[in-house]
Amino acid sequence: MSDDKNKKQGEDTREEIKESGQLILDKNKKKSHIQLITIIGEIEGHDNLGSNSKTTKYEHILPKLAAAEDDENIDGLLFLLHTMGGDVEAGLAIAELIASISKPTVSLVLGGSHSIGVPIAVSTDYSFIVPTGTMVVHPVRMNGTVIGAKQTFDYFKQMQARISWFVAHHSDISKERFEELMMETKMLTKDIGTILEGSETVEEGIIDEVGGLKEAMAELQKRIEKRKKQ
Repeated sequence: MSDDKNKKQGEDTREEIKESGQLILDKNKKKSHIQLITIIGEIEGHDNLGSNSKTTKYEHILPKLAAAEDDENIDGLLFLLHTMGGDVEAGLAIAELIASISKPTVSLVLGGSHSIGVPIAVSTDYSFIVPTGTMVVHPVRMNGTVIGAKQTFDYFKQMQARISWFVAHHSDISKERFEELMMETKMLTKDIGTILEGSETVEEGIIDEVGGLKEAMAELQKRIEKRKKQ
């Protein structure tokens, strides 16, 4: 029976990873139950993207975050990010929900966490980025023809202010400096904004530390142990 049970658990784990990039890490020495959540590809909002696109669906992430908060067996959450950005409203909703979780949370940027991926990366209690990781900071934008330009411009301006405020309140960069990086005109040839590499994100105060999975797991375990003692 135990072999059948282990086989079933293995199948469930593979299916969970395949469908949503999520699983429970519980084989560590501390016996902590860590919820792993990946934010990969483009963050999908209300509109479905093409079947060939790698996406993170916010309707999958939000319930998972609520379930992790509600589950007393989950000790902490680890977020692995490699995203090009995507739907601004959906990304900001994910970031706000992560920031409101009472359990220890740590993020690790792999490859890149661009655009609306920046607020998600800083929404955790502590953040890491690998040395070769990158972050692209740029203004809110929309493709296609827009009717009612004044109203749309005002909406974009408000959304941009919300993003700047969120990043400034969840990292060590000021709102003014973050908006300077957004509006940089000398770095991107066909756009405005700034590309930051691993250590530069730390120097700017956006990300807490350069490191990899080992460092991210150690920091999360430290915060879990501290919470248990309290």
